[in-house]
Amino acid sequence: MIAHADTYRFSVEEYNKLGEAGIFHEDDRVELLNGEIVIMAAIGKRHAAAVRRLTRRFHQIFADVCLVDCQSPFILDDFSEPQPDILLLRPELDATGELPRPADIFVAIEVADSTVRYDSTTKLRAYARAGIPEYWIVNLADNAIDVYRQPAGETYAEHFRRERADQLASAAFPDRSIAVAEILP
Repeated sequence: MIAHADTYRFSVEEYNKLGEAGIFHEDDRVELLNGEIVIMAAIGKRHAAAVRRLTRRFHQIFADVCLVDCQSPFILDDFSEPQPDILLLRPELDATGELPRPADIFVAIEVADSTVRYDSTTKLRAYARAGIPEYWIVNLADNAIDVYRQPAGETYAEHFRRERADQLASAAFPDRSIAVAEILP
């Protein structure tokens, strides 16, 4: 019996080489987190509707102050290249053509139905560790948005929940709010 099995931890560079070699197709639903290649859950109707709503409204609200990126990867650290549903990014990043890094991100947003536990534990710890200043989980199971701010080690010092009847604004743009009901399908 094996008491402990060693595993291989992929770097972002190795992960991208696997893609370049054709191991992954660009449409495959995988991401790299903490050196592990994670198969992402299929996108359901409610998830897709929430992402569409977020994308449309965020372009209306934030287009003049930041980039709104939808389901694109970013380099979290040397062993993580996640693909959150929405990123609010520094506008100057558009000119570089580079993948965003934590310093480029105002808010990372995950829409979660079947992945609420993963997004609120494993992914939350990775985002906090890397210093992502604000992280939202659009929790479709509970019809609410969980907001995490002020990264502190592997967690966030501030956590609160907004319900369907509430308004929500990012800490980076406190004068620009959105009705939670506009996001939830």
